[in-house]
Amino acid sequence: MLTLADKYPFVIYVAYALIGVAVYIVARMLLQEEESRAAQENLADTRDRKSTNFLVRITRPFFNQYIVPMVRGKPFWDNKRKNYKRKLVTAGLKEELTPDEFIAFKFVLILFFPIVGGLLKTADMLDISVITVLGLGLAGWFYPDIWVNGRLRAREKQILRAMPFLVDLLALSMEAGLDFIGAIQKVVEKAAPGPLVDEFSQLLKEIKVGSSRQEALREMSVRIDIKEMNSFVAVLISADQMGASVSKVLRQQSDQIRSDRLIRAEKEGAKAAQKILIPLVFIILPAVMLMIFGPFVLSFIYPEGGGG
Repeated sequence: MLTLADKYPFVIYVAYALIGVAVYIVARMLLQEEESRAAQENLADTRDRKSTNFLVRITRPFFNQYIVPMVRGKPFWDNKRKNYKRKLVTAGLKEELTPDEFIAFKFVLILFFPIVGGLLKTADMLDISVITVLGLGLAGWFYPDIWVNGRLRAREKQILRAMPFLVDLLALSMEAGLDFIGAIQKVVEKAAPGPLVDEFSQLLKEIKVGSSRQEALREMSVRIDIKEMNSFVAVLISADQMGASVSKVLRQQSDQIRSDRLIRAEKEGAKAAQKILIPLVFIILPAVMLMIFGPFVLSFIYPEGGGG
């Protein structure tokens, strides 16, 4: 006896096809729901995070909703993602942007800068060519890197400026009888707010959640990524491993940091003396020469009693 499947075999294939379509539709609906939920959570999270950059604040809702999902998890960006993560951490921007958001921010500015430039040109508020308007997209791609590098250099200067005083305070606290953790706690409480104080606060948090002192110090060194801080942390870890007096090491490090800062100041002073030669020769010196010899030259050209 022939069954329906034997008489009409195509019915089985159609049924399989319909089942496959149904599974695809259900899976797609679940995936879209998951993506929507993740996007909503991401947007809720970004609303709680503030940024010091105006462009990040006004473009964040757009690039988080539309561009970050296209960038997130893509292997193509893995190397860039690691590089940007390190830069953002070193610049003190890890609470403001993730590496994926940073990449998305760059893509947004490729469109944002030309659009703003085109609108200003249309309104006759900016006299630039169409090629320049299009070239603003290239500026949009590189602007985030320039911004982060500027923040990074400014943060490095603040840390280097604060290091001698804070290391002195650490040494004094330990000489007064506090242990290393207690000395750092005292620095965090008493010192003026700044990037280095924030890093010491993060160091305390990591130690409190279970990290060893050496691990927490290494992590702080990686976050700051400055030669002076790397040397400072290496000496502290070495002293801790050998059982040497940390307070004496801190005092020696403080003297060394002050000496290094004096050397850097002398180098910057020498550079400033060289840089001032250009305006001195091409601007100030001609003006002085004109003031000194100008009257003599005019007296020869227009002798007294001569000409009209």
